[in-house]
Amino acid sequence: MDKEIIFLVEESPEGGFEAKALGHSTFTEAQTLDQLKPMIQDAVRCHFDEKARPSVIRLHHVHDEAIAA
Repeated sequence: MDKEIIFLVEESPEGGFEAKALGHSTFTEAQTLDQLKPMIQDAVRCHFDEKARPSVIRLHHVHDEAIAA
């Protein structure tokens, strides 16, 4: 059992947010960050059985921004 799982959270090109687990085939999406958090918890519960479920979910927010040079 891993102690934690890390999700990469990015803004979706279609709007809203996407969350992808690093090292696992777990993915979810939602319109807002507040809606995304319970969706991530649900995805982890669905992906892992109770004994193998990580005890901590860490969110790594990525904000891509370009500025003029």
